[in-house]
Amino acid sequence: MSLGLLIIRLVIGLTFAGHGTQKLFGWFGGPGLKGTAGWLDSMGMKPGFLAALLAGLGELVAGLLLALGLWLPVSAALFIITMVVAIITVHGKNGFWLTKSGIEYNVTLIGVALGVALIGPGAYAIHF
Repeated sequence: MSLGLLIIRLVIGLTFAGHGTQKLFGWFGGPGLKGTAGWLDSMGMKPGFLAALLAGLGELVAGLLLALGLWLPVSAALFIITMVVAIITVHGKNGFWLTKSGIEYNVTLIGVALGVALIGPGAYAIHF
């Protein structure tokens, strides 16, 4: 069971953290903070810079905490907040399926983060 949780935590956590680095630093082909801020401004999320910073930091911190198995309630809360904002501002109007830019990915991430937080990190995690 612990090995399975580790795999889930690493894949989902590091992928989510990677999305945060795209927004913050432009890594992995992302737009960086300036580009993300401009996109959010164009959708009416003002100030775009603050929204981009919070979104990027939320994704980065939530993902790293999940990957480490550390402070999972905080990680899950950050996942949920970030994804609910994405659903409300971008994906909710598009239905469920990702092929139409719907909420499928957002709901999946919420479910995984919440599920792992409720189960616990397993044996292979940072424990304080």
